[in-house]
Amino acid sequence: MRGEVSPQSGMAHLAAVGLELSASGGAGAGAGRRKDPAMEAEALAGNQKKAQNEGRTIVFIDESGLSERPHRCRTWAPRGQTPVLQYHFNWKTLSAMAGVTWWNFYFRLFPGAIRSPQVILFLRHLLRHIPGELLVVWDGLAAHRSRQVWEFLRQQRGQIWVEFLPGYAPELNPVEYLWSYWKQHELPNFCPATFGQLSTHARQALRRMRRRPTLVCAFWEQAELFPL
Repeated sequence: MRGEVSPQSGMAHLAAVGLELSASGGAGAGAGRRKDPAMEAEALAGNQKKAQNEGRTIVFIDESGLSERPHRCRTWAPRGQTPVLQYHFNWKTLSAMAGVTWWNFYFRLFPGAIRSPQVILFLRHLLRHIPGELLVVWDGLAAHRSRQVWEFLRQQRGQIWVEFLPGYAPELNPVEYLWSYWKQHELPNFCPATFGQLSTHARQALRRMRRRPTLVCAFWEQAELFPL
C-alpha cells in the first residue's frame, strides 16, 4: 500500500540522463491512505527540506473544471420564494490548472479536458514566471505520468523535479482549497449565457483572488502541511 511520497516516483534528474519512468510511478488506482495523516505530511516535509537545500521553489499543482451548468450553493432568498437557477442542458466544459507557491499562485484555463499537451503548456508557463529550479508536487493523474510529459521533463535537464502526492490524499494539496474558494465564494450559482462569459468570469475571479495574498496563506493553513 502506497502511503508516502516515493523518491523514485519523480526522478526528473534520472530521466535527464536517459532513464525512463517506471510503470509503477505515481499513485495507482488501488492505492490506499495512511491511517496517520501526520505521517503523510512528514513525507512531504522531506521534500520541503530537499527544495530548501537545492534552492528550488515548491509548486503544488492540481486541476479542476467548470461548465455552463452552475455550481449550486446555498444562498439567501425572501421567505417562501425558493431561488431558481435557469441554465442550458447542453454545456461545454472549461478546465483549469493552478500551481500554488508559498507566496502566490499561477493558473491557466483550457477549453475541454486537460491532457498531456495542456500539462506541458502549464509547466512552460511556470518556468516563464518563476525563476530558478522547481519542485513540482502533484497527484497521479494519467496526464502527469504520460510519456509525453516525462519527455518534456527530461528535456529540462533537472530544471523541474517532480514528486507525487500519496494516494487518496487531496486534502494535502493546497490547490484543492483554492478550487473550493473559487467555486463557493467567487462563482456560486453563476449561470453564464455563453461559454465565453463563463471563461471571462472564471478568469476574472482567479485574478481577483491573486490580489489577496492572505488567501494563499489560508490555502496552506487548511492543507496543514508545514508550519507557517
